[in-house]
Amino acid sequence: MGIGRRRWRAAAAAAVAGSLSALLLGALAPAAAEVAPDTERPGHGTHNHALGSQIRKVEGDGSTARTKQRALQPQGLNSDGADAYATVPGIDVSSWQGNVDWDYWWGQGKRFAYVKATEGTTYENPYFAQQYNGSYNVGMIRGAYHFALPNNSSGAAQANFFVDNGGGWSADGKTLPGVIDMEYNPYGSTCYGKSQSQMAAWVRDFHDTYYSRTGRHPVIYTSTSWWNQCVGTAGDFSSTSPLWVARYASSVGELPYNWGYHTFWQYTSTPIDQNTFNGSYSRLQVLATG
Repeated sequence: MGIGRRRWRAAAAAAVAGSLSALLLGALAPAAAEVAPDTERPGHGTHNHALGSQIRKVEGDGSTARTKQRALQPQGLNSDGADAYATVPGIDVSSWQGNVDWDYWWGQGKRFAYVKATEGTTYENPYFAQQYNGSYNVGMIRGAYHFALPNNSSGAAQANFFVDNGGGWSADGKTLPGVIDMEYNPYGSTCYGKSQSQMAAWVRDFHDTYYSRTGRHPVIYTSTSWWNQCVGTAGDFSSTSPLWVARYASSVGELPYNWGYHTFWQYTSTPIDQNTFNGSYSRLQVLATG
């Protein structure tokens, strides 16, 4: 009888524990359900990567409050190659931000924004109109960027897709030249299966096509580490393309091959991707005007 009673008590305890577990799981289920729709919003499928997402994944984000304070101070030479004495704060966004509260970010002192338009030759940001026009309407100088997939199609094909879907340029004084986002491959080998000379040729194809379509050379966004691995000294774009460097640390650090200064610096991803233009607001206006 003693053994049977002990077994009955053990079974009862297990049943109670199971019920408690079910109750706890039930309590947690709504929270999980609240997260799921955000990952399923339009534009959150295949071929949707934010500016710097793969750089942060590989290189990490070591930015701190001190980093952010330091980033707003001029570093080295400005966007014209003269001694830097001012910066302009800005942000970049993609479909991950959904509809952006541009009044809020204007109130935070942001004066320019880059908005993701396209990726490869198939993806278009479904929030592009709200983000691109909203930043403009609040008073920001805005531009568009393209996440490059060099193993999917030619540089020319992707430049044309970009221009045809929001990545163009107009001489209105409020539109920045488009950006080609060159970073780690989200789907495979770091350099998309290309040698340095092949990658340089791909970038050149995009660069030249974008120029022929818009009359402006594209800004090149990258990290020094990725560029050194995948392009190296095989391609020199320093005389035509402004450099937007990603580095999440207290200084912009070493720059990719032959660029003597940076134009933009993405220095943190929290609470949103934040950047500085390395120059005065009047020089940012000049970059927009062309």
